[in-house]
Amino acid sequence: MSTAKFPWRVLLSSSIDSTTAGSLYCLLNFLVAAVAAEKDGTPVFKFPRWRVKGKPILEVVETYKSVGAELNVLPFCSQFIPMNVIDYPIHGSIIYHPSILPLHRGASAINWTLINGDKKAGFSIFWADDGLDTGPILLQRECPVEPNDTVDTLYNRFLFPEGIKAMVEAVQLIADGKAPRIPQPEEGASYEGIQKKSNAKVNLAQPAEAIHNWIRGHDKVPGAWITINGQVVTLYGSSLLSGTVPTGQALEIEEASQPGLITNKGLVLYGLDAKAILVKNLQFEDGKMIPAAKYFSTGESSNLELTEEEKKMAEDIRGIWKGILSNIPKIEDTTDFFKSGAASMDVVRLVEEIKQKCGGVQLQNEDVYMATVFQDFIQMFVRKLRGEDTQEELIVDYATKDVNNMTVTMPYQCFINGKFEDAENGKMYDTINPTDGSVICKVSYASVADVDKAVAAAKEAFDSGPWGKMNPRDRGRLLYKLADLMEDHQEELATIEAIDSGAVYTLALKTHVGMSIQTFRYFAGWCDKIQGTTIPINQARPNHNLTFTKKEPLGVCAIVIPWNYPLMMLAWKSAACLAAGNTLVLKPAQVTPLTALKFAELTVKAGIPKGVINIVPGSGGLVGQRMADHPDIRKLGFTGSTPIGKQIMKSCAVSNLKKVSLELGGKSPLIIFNDCDMDKAVRMGMSSVFFNKGENCIAAGRLFVEESIHDEYITRVVEEIKKMKIGDPLDRSTDHGPQNHKAHLEKLLEYCEVGKKEGATLVYGGYQVDRPGFFMAPTVFTNVEDHMFIAKEESFGPVMVVSKFKDGDIDGVLKRANDTEFGLASGVFTRDINKAMYVSERLEAGTVFINTYNKTDVASPFGGFKQSGFGKDLGEEALHEYLRTKAVTVEY
Repeated sequence: MSTAKFPWRVLLSSSIDSTTAGSLYCLLNFLVAAVAAEKDGTPVFKFPRWRVKGKPILEVVETYKSVGAELNVLPFCSQFIPMNVIDYPIHGSIIYHPSILPLHRGASAINWTLINGDKKAGFSIFWADDGLDTGPILLQRECPVEPNDTVDTLYNRFLFPEGIKAMVEAVQLIADGKAPRIPQPEEGASYEGIQKKSNAKVNLAQPAEAIHNWIRGHDKVPGAWITINGQVVTLYGSSLLSGTVPTGQALEIEEASQPGLITNKGLVLYGLDAKAILVKNLQFEDGKMIPAAKYFSTGESSNLELTEEEKKMAEDIRGIWKGILSNIPKIEDTTDFFKSGAASMDVVRLVEEIKQKCGGVQLQNEDVYMATVFQDFIQMFVRKLRGEDTQEELIVDYATKDVNNMTVTMPYQCFINGKFEDAENGKMYDTINPTDGSVICKVSYASVADVDKAVAAAKEAFDSGPWGKMNPRDRGRLLYKLADLMEDHQEELATIEAIDSGAVYTLALKTHVGMSIQTFRYFAGWCDKIQGTTIPINQARPNHNLTFTKKEPLGVCAIVIPWNYPLMMLAWKSAACLAAGNTLVLKPAQVTPLTALKFAELTVKAGIPKGVINIVPGSGGLVGQRMADHPDIRKLGFTGSTPIGKQIMKSCAVSNLKKVSLELGGKSPLIIFNDCDMDKAVRMGMSSVFFNKGENCIAAGRLFVEESIHDEYITRVVEEIKKMKIGDPLDRSTDHGPQNHKAHLEKLLEYCEVGKKEGATLVYGGYQVDRPGFFMAPTVFTNVEDHMFIAKEESFGPVMVVSKFKDGDIDGVLKRANDTEFGLASGVFTRDINKAMYVSERLEAGTVFINTYNKTDVASPFGGFKQSGFGKDLGEEALHEYLRTKAVTVEY
């Protein structure tokens, strides 16, 4: 936009259909432009209407003309702009339209793309005329329509992001005098208005794909409907069903060729071709919407009709309430227990009196806090009495594998709002075993719509669910229980980690899983120890003041984790997040999703309320980006590369200034002095590089070895490497497993080639091991000079990069060690404590190891300096990443 050679004007129409997803996205796009224009000093107006009874409003037109625009850029809108406005600028007016004109003109264009089963969608930017969508074409773009695309997915994936780029391109073409005007043909042109509800009835006497297209094309507004038991039922969330139809309960549907089926995944409908579709949600005439899978459930969200015996119990309970709330003349249905003066001891009395009078009801103190109004309390009590409050059974479609002398069961679907479900668009992808390149299973490939659904569930859980109201000590109890369950399943989790990420099983058992368990136990203990402070301030005499701070959770948090420690990175971030009282949406790395999804299953068994934890596997560019952009997410914690971290930080700032913590790249220096314990320096130096196949964020990216011991050190390292066993990570004697995925192995081999070309000496390795899978030989480079690529860039693999430094040149080696934009970790080996402390004080890194390496602990804060990021994982400091401080001042 800044490249255009003339001022411009953006028109925003207030008559944009607020129920159409496309219009909302267009409006958002142009609102952004309006904000930018205003900052540049361009006047910005928003007119409710441009004309009345077909005639322009002169005052509005004159106000518009005062801007002196040379071009009008209009969003897709349903309001006619007067032609004396359209034609006023010397360059005229251009409009974005969400279809490949001339097909599907009008406000419902994209809906008709889906209804008609078009195989391609797209958008046009055209020159406005008196028909508004019949003018000459400036440019067009198209994309394929996927079988389960919806209006939302098309906009999120293509029409919105590509539309922004195309509009900028269109303006530039006009500025350069190169914009075409291609007349629209009348042949193939169509116009269909927005469907009325009465016309949106589903014709079930057609193939399943046609039924699916009709439903998804009418999704949201006006909603396609069928008749069940004489009642109009609107259908939302349709997808084509492939594979085996789930078992379920038959449901008679008027005019259907065969009965529908209520399954645990939704309502199955059949077309005339006997193929099936799946519908996720149903809406009734009174506006109530339910998951289709709940159709036969008893009125879950409506008030229960009580039997005579239950009514008698209710009156008995009313008497108990009256006995406790003696200050209240009468217990009404709307009486609130706590607002009427009850305290915590009254809760105990209430629960125990009811237990005594109504034996057999498992009532807990927490139940009173969750239903404080008498009518709600009775409804809760009756549900418990009837056994309807029991937790819904978790239904999991497992991928199973007989491996490591056990059968591992692995969830593979998105985990949203306490249940596993396919991605909205039905997409899946293969997750690969790096040991042999085989497919472990297919995993749901989440869409933007899935992220939005997960965020909505997390927000509901935080705002209205039990998690947000829970006593911190009870929250800690649930996290302790979760840690216990992880320990019970530690062998299975370590096995999944080994086959999905290539981690050596024994390391996975001790570190990947073992430290994850420790992390949850550590932060479970913090739940009831989060405290504010009191602050002495100047008194406003003659009054007095009390000022104190409160530490509060942020709300919905997003977490994006890497592929090198899939479960451990999940634990490092989510344990602190949950302990602070937040809810979360987590994206595991696309190549290693399985332990995160197994963890999700364990959270349900631990009793974590639904919506608190949501797991959405998929791509960073789609899922991660949506998290960064989402307006309801208040914090994003990310571990990954520095370039992606910068992009995330930018998106978080633009979206809603969400809080960010970033643990990014590293090139950690390890300085080995000639007075070191050589045995330890060799052993730890190798561990600093080769630990977890070198896929370690704090791996020593460059070793500086004092000249007098350099050759001996290298000789001993190579001797030890030759003893390492490279092989199957499930073999207990294996030292070195496969790299995480094929693309990473290829990157490491390229890294080694660059090192050789620049003149570094390849002492050992640098090649792919000749066996199936993605195995890289441990590698050693010497004579590495400071200017070389491998001296500056992180390999994130088993590549030891060694440089000499002159004996006694402490300040010189420090300068070289700090000559990097990264500052995650560092290390020093020396027997001289004074030297060790001097070096540790001057190393620019978030962690310094002295005579050890990789020694992290759940109580010690972890995080980097400079372009290695900011914010801390682990320790008390990690809690503050997920809390906000509120200052309260009271005058008395």
